[in-house]
Amino acid sequence: MPFPVDQKYVHETETELGVIFPDRFKKRMNIENGGEILTQEDEWQLFPFFDKTDKKRISRTANHIDLETMQAREWNEFPKSGIAIGTNGFGDYLVLLPDENQPDKLGETIFVWFHETGELTQISNSIDELIDE
Repeated sequence: MPFPVDQKYVHETETELGVIFPDRFKKRMNIENGGEILTQEDEWQLFPFFDKTDKKRISRTANHIDLETMQAREWNEFPKSGIAIGTNGFGDYLVLLPDENQPDKLGETIFVWFHETGELTQISNSIDELIDE
């Protein structure tokens, strides 16, 4: 069950990954750190920001964005600058990519990375277009 996250943990993840997350994404995650969303094709589990507030939150956020991104980058065709923000449980990832004009800031556009083909396909212009389950 998702819960709010303190902004300091969002900032810690940004520092660790060397990027700034899009404002709409941070706003959504500040309210519900993780959770499920739907697209026309699939159900997705959003990775949370690692929350070290207490043992319960540490346990609930063990599959956090920075850890999952590092694991995703081990795949040969995963985008080197991509940030994994969710999974469908079958090896595919929801991905944010850096803004073309500001490489340290992630764009709002959300992509799906398909592990079997290495294909990257846009699925929404922002997190706001996806449906919370």
